[in-house]
Amino acid sequence: MIRALLAVCLAVLMALPAGAVEIKEVTSPGGISAWLVEEHSIPFTAIELRFEGGTSLDAPGKRGATLLTMALLEEGSGDLDSQGFAEARERLAARFEFDAFDDAATVSAQMLTENRGEAVALLKQALTDPHFDEASMTRVKGQVASIIRSDETDPNAIATRALDRLAFGDHPYGSSRYGTLDSLAALTRDDLVAAKNAVLARDRLFVSAVGDITAEEFGALLDDLLGGLPATGASPPPRAELRLAGGVTVVDWDSPQSVVMFGQAGIERDDPDFFAAYVLNHILGGSGFAARLMDEVREKRGLTYGISTWLAPMDLAETWQGSFASANEKVAEAIAVVRAEWSKVAAEGVSAAELEAAKTYLTGSYPLRFDGNGPIANILVGMQSERLPIAYVNERNAYIEAVTLDDIKRVAKRLMAPEALRFVVVGKPAGLAATD
Repeated sequence: MIRALLAVCLAVLMALPAGAVEIKEVTSPGGISAWLVEEHSIPFTAIELRFEGGTSLDAPGKRGATLLTMALLEEGSGDLDSQGFAEARERLAARFEFDAFDDAATVSAQMLTENRGEAVALLKQALTDPHFDEASMTRVKGQVASIIRSDETDPNAIATRALDRLAFGDHPYGSSRYGTLDSLAALTRDDLVAAKNAVLARDRLFVSAVGDITAEEFGALLDDLLGGLPATGASPPPRAELRLAGGVTVVDWDSPQSVVMFGQAGIERDDPDFFAAYVLNHILGGSGFAARLMDEVREKRGLTYGISTWLAPMDLAETWQGSFASANEKVAEAIAVVRAEWSKVAAEGVSAAELEAAKTYLTGSYPLRFDGNGPIANILVGMQSERLPIAYVNERNAYIEAVTLDDIKRVAKRLMAPEALRFVVVGKPAGLAATD
């Protein structure tokens, strides 16, 4: 019955337009700050935790420790072994997800109101008293190792890793969050305890909740769930020095087509020109067949099935990246077209029709992100981590609408550097020489 009720709640999660989301700032009696959206129509709450730093806080020589730590949090804690923890979570019809990325370790929790106290107690136990026992470590290490081995034979992963190494060198951004087979195998329980204390600390924490919970209830929950975590964690590494230089890197791979990743310097999220750059990127390589590169590379020339670009403003570095795949005999031409279009937009900007279409899409699609308690909770911690104000959900589309053709042209000239684009090609490209 409880699992059935959770399924119903998940099926009818609140779906509100961005402007209808009323966000409250909550401070617990113990001083923990969080954001809350109350929605009492269904007895269900989603809670999102984000710990700033993520896998970039891996200690030297311990690459993969943070990710392994997060993967092991639900593999036994307190007086429960791995199976006992899973059974307790199932009995409560609660959902927990733990993960780690370059800039954040994340915890997502979903629970029914009638079981909230027990679900929070179980989650607290996982965060504060994980076992990290040898049997679980061995099993989960094996799972992570299989991902590492799979990535070693995946041309998309190979291209991504190669571009990261070129861009960031020895900085944590330059290597896989999973670590290597050797670094993974060498991790000990003490390493995981150290990683947990370095990452899961209150001084790097962002929290949100969406659902059937009041501000008073949420404040008490925050202290109960998080009050036992360390007050401070590890210091972040320095900003990454972006080392990308123009040219082509070829990774020989036996395949009838080549996978291509490319990139250059990007823009910080709090830069005054960010929204103009965001709209510009959408016009150049964003969603759908209307994007410039899709039109030039796919529609006009048939050189690829798809191509996309994206801005990647990370905490410690900023890049502007893209990717596509093309037949080995066509990839050189496709790269030439990308470079030519990059140069054209940098020199000329875009048309009024392109700008208007981009604004229509970006403003119209924004409310669709607010399609459930969990997604909204995730958006809220994302806003906090980017130091955006609560009012941003109501103001965001106005920033998009304010972008002008002159803004696009100015930002294109400022940011776009076709001579600095680095292409990483994994395959056997015909007529394309590496320039390393």
